Amino acid sequence: MNARFAPVADAPHVPVLLAEVLDALAIVPGERHVDATFGAGGYTRAMLGRGAMVVAFDRDPDAIAGGAALSAEAGERLMLIEAPFSGMARELDERDLVPVDGVVMDIGVSSMQLDQAERGFSFQADGPLDMRMSQAGESAADFVNEADEAVIADVLFRYGEEPRSRRVAKAIVAARPLSRTGELADVIRRALGYRAHDKKDPATRCFQAIRIHLNRELDELVEGLAAAERVLAPGGRLAVVTFHSLEDRLVKRFLRERSGSEPAGSRHLPQVRALHAPSFETPARAVRAGEAEVSRNPRARSATLRVARRTSAAPWQQGTM
Repeated sequence: MNARFAPVADAPHVPVLLAEVLDALAIVPGERHVDATFGAGGYTRAMLGRGAMVVAFDRDPDAIAGGAALSAEAGERLMLIEAPFSGMARELDERDLVPVDGVVMDIGVSSMQLDQAERGFSFQADGPLDMRMSQAGESAADFVNEADEAVIADVLFRYGEEPRSRRVAKAIVAARPLSRTGELADVIRRALGYRAHDKKDPATRCFQAIRIHLNRELDELVEGLAAAERVLAPGGRLAVVTFHSLEDRLVKRFLRERSGSEPAGSRHLPQVRALHAPSFETPARAVRAGEAEVSRNPRARSATLRVARRTSAAPWQQGTM
């Protein structure tokens, strides 16, 4: 490890599946790697410690500002870019930084964002209804107070897999205006008949759905995977950590399709395979956190890591997924 960098345990948040991600990236000193979701900088610090040059992306200006000290410490070995990772191909190309040897993506809301009540991502502590990763555009308050009831129901069902989404949407509209996370959580709980001893708070699914919708998280993931495909060198490694089934299904499908290992059954696949050689090798088996890590960090319980290595084939055109 490079002695200039303190151990990652000194960082505010230790990233999930860190050892497994580092093994997957197989960093050789001097290689260029991308941390597509900088957050609190845990992956980036560890990658620097392995000798990599790192380009890190985050659309949250607070994350970029928080990385200033690490950037100063790393000097020319770290570049921070305030942009969504869906735009990594364009951003890297403009800086003449293509190709890269590895890309890591940690999908979803960061622990740092969840822990800040004023960001409005969580109802564990009351705060303003915000949920915007980039701190710009439509807020959660705008959405719940202005969207049609049918639109709210569709978002809760599609992104939160909430089976009683219509009932919740009706309750939200009846309770308008809403401005605090605690208010929204209480409305959802009353609509679904939540009791304090119930194992899981039903507001969790609905908050997840609104957050995913506002931040275009699934669209960002699809575009980000395609961008990673375009910037990775032959033999480059892609490592993606997800935290719920909607994200994981997208990553699993992308890697299976791009590697030519998608099970038969789709009427589109024969034509797609005829047009494109596999751009990734067959992905490795999915990795999940062990008991020791889950005991230290309960968030790791739902984490899934998927890894694949880039081939020398041309990237597929966007829109073939």
